[in-house]
This record gives sequence, structure tokens and C-alpha cells, in this order.
Amino acid sequence: MVWFELQKRWISRPEIEVLCDKLLAEAKARLGIDSYQRVLLLPPDITRAHAGVGWMTEYLYHRLDEVGAEVHVIPTLGQHVPHTPQDNTWMFGSIPEERIHAHDWKNGVTNVGTVPAEFVAERTGGAVDWEIPVDLNTMTVTEKWDLIINIGHVVPHEVLGFANHNKNYFIGLGGKRTLGASHMASAVYGIENNLGNLLTPVRACFNYAEENFLADLPDVYLQVVMDYAEDGTLAHSGVFVGDDVETYFAAARSSLGQNITQFDEPVDKIVAVMQEDEFRATWVANKAVYRTRMAMADGGELVVIAPGVERFGEQPEVDALIRKYGYLSKSEVLELYKTEADMQDIPHGTAHLVHGSSEGRFTITYAPGHLTKEDIESVGYGYLDLSEALARYDPAVMQDGWNTMPDGERVFYISTPSAGLWATREKLSQRAEHEQHS
Repeated sequence: MVWFELQKRWISRPEIEVLCDKLLAEAKARLGIDSYQRVLLLPPDITRAHAGVGWMTEYLYHRLDEVGAEVHVIPTLGQHVPHTPQDNTWMFGSIPEERIHAHDWKNGVTNVGTVPAEFVAERTGGAVDWEIPVDLNTMTVTEKWDLIINIGHVVPHEVLGFANHNKNYFIGLGGKRTLGASHMASAVYGIENNLGNLLTPVRACFNYAEENFLADLPDVYLQVVMDYAEDGTLAHSGVFVGDDVETYFAAARSSLGQNITQFDEPVDKIVAVMQEDEFRATWVANKAVYRTRMAMADGGELVVIAPGVERFGEQPEVDALIRKYGYLSKSEVLELYKTEADMQDIPHGTAHLVHGSSEGRFTITYAPGHLTKEDIESVGYGYLDLSEALARYDPAVMQDGWNTMPDGERVFYISTPSAGLWATREKLSQRAEHEQHS
């Protein structure tokens, strides 16, 4: 159930710190905890740092440390690159480095169960017929914890409809088999059928897994929702605390109302900026693609300004897969997947080839900080020199929303694509009809 929530415009840091204290007090009473001896904090990784989840984790750490608890932190990386000590300091402040543990998605997991193929088939309307093995971070599921606090930002998401909640477990702390089976299932079902939906097929599978395999964990969710303030910056507008799926639904409904921008007509040109200190691979910078593809006009252009991007995949084998095949349409990927062993070995990487594609409808132009023109064009994208992009679309000058350039070009500018979803009303209605018939 939802233990408590706060929704208003806007919620300050001191107010959120008070709610963190309330969480710790209520967890004791509701979960029957005598005292905090060992506590595990599960925040997102650095790609969600803009949501303030780092300082929330730091605050909880020190409040628990003050009462003598042994507190550990595992950023829910999934298969993203582990944080450096510098990343940890930047995101989590004064939490000791030895208390922050890197998730090992290949060798550091334990199987806790399997979502049956029959359940997956039922939830996907028959589109997917494989089981989802549930392999999770060993430290999380085998060690004794008095409390596990999941911390995160609820925002539209390409696999789960909305991010956070038990995504922290099954993606953020998942193993190779779990990541592969779930990401490929979402790609086959269709990314546009997932984005901004409260209950996607993969989310339903994760809810099944949580109920059947993790019911004994003493956990609670601290979820935040953000929106753009009048000055164009992101600010907190909702905090939701609770220990079950209703907490997710409450936060996701709030995000649904605030984080989806709808257009009457498709947009010919969108310019999106991916922050240099958060996004270093197209794997994560392609949120600019995921979150805008339902708004883009056929024949239009999406420009992604990504000064931190230095590679394609988060892992070497995924990077190699992207370089080999490039970003392809869903039909092309599914045909290749039948025969190509490297695609079958890392299906989460294969799914990303679909997620980062325009399906041939519009042009994706990248302005990266550390990849060459040859690199970018080899995967099917157009290239724009970063200095040229920043000179023309200066983030210090551009305003979120519609901008008319000096030469008359009209573009829609998005400063933080990872914080929302942009779509035409027609695309959203088509997706709703698909849901009803699937």
C-alpha cells in the first residue's frame, strides 16, 4: 500500500528530507523492525542523477549511520558501466567508497525463480513465448537486511511504461539472462506500445516475480516525480512512499499527467541535449530517440547533442554488436535474430538496435563529443560536428519548447529528454487501441 505521499508545486529539498525521516520511522512500525542493524540502499545509477536521487541516498545513509546501522549502497546499474570513485563522489557525496558496491550482471547474481513462458505469452498477447529467468544481485537476495530502500525517479520508460519501482531489482540488479529475455520481449511487443503505459507486459512479468520470489524482502519504495518549473529547470512535484505495486501506480499516474507532451501534428525537427556528465554511450543517450519517436514527423529530423558520448554500448560486446549491425528496424532485427549467434547471445543488446532506430521514418543526427563522423555514420545515423551544433543550438540560449532560429528555422528544443515523453495525440490513441485489442 501507499504509506504516504506528497504532491504539490514545488517540493523543496528540506521537505523531501523530512519525508525520508518519516520513511525510516514508518518502516520500523509497519515492518516490525526493532532497530536498524544492516540496511541496503538501492538508488539508480548516474544516468538518473538529475533527479536528486544521489543526495537523497546520501541523506538516508547518514541518518541511518547516526543510529549505528551498517549501511550499504548498490547503484542499480543493470549492465551499464560501473561508477568510478569520482562518479560516486559526484553523485553520493560523502558516502564512503567502501560502502558502495558495483553490480556485476554476469557473475554476481543468484537465480530466485522463473516467470513461466505461459504467463509471458498471456501478457504479450502471444507475441512472446519464452520464459524469463529471474537472476538477481547476490548480495541483495542472500544477505540479511533489516530494511531495503529502493530510491528512484518515475518517468516514462521504453520497456516498463514507467521507470523505477521493481525495475530497480529486475533490470537494475538483474543478470544477463533476465536482462536479455525482458528487453527482447519488450522490443518484440513494440516500444511504442510500452512508452507511457501504466502496465506493460514486462512490468506485469516483474510484478509476478516480485510477488512470487521477493515477498520476504523487507523493502520500501521511495519514488519521486519531477516536472519543469517556470524557469525551465526540473523540480520535484511528487514523493510517493510505500511497499507494494500501488505505490508504483500512484507515482506513475502522477508522471502520466505531468511528463507527457502531446502534439496535434507531428514535429518536423526536434533538438535534444543529453547531459555530458550523465550520458557517455548511445545506449543511454538514445533516450532522446525513445522519448521523441512518437512525436517525429515522417521525413523529419531529430538532432541529438551529446557532448559526453564516447562509445555505443555500455559493455564491449554490446558496443561491438551495435558497430556490426547498426541501428535497424524491428522487422530487420527480428529476422536477423533467428540466425545470428551474437544477437542471440546478448538479446538485451539486440533489443537496443530496435530502440535506437527511427524505423526508417525520420533522420537521426548525432553531435557526439568523442565519436568520429565515420563511427556515427557506420551505425546509420547522420553526423553533426559538436561545436557547430552548440553554436547553432546553444543550450544557454534555447528555450524548452518551440524556438525560431535567426534564419527562420523552427525547431522544438528539449533540454532533458530523459525526463519525459513527447508524442502526437494520434500516436497515443493508436497505442491505446492496440492495448485494448492485444
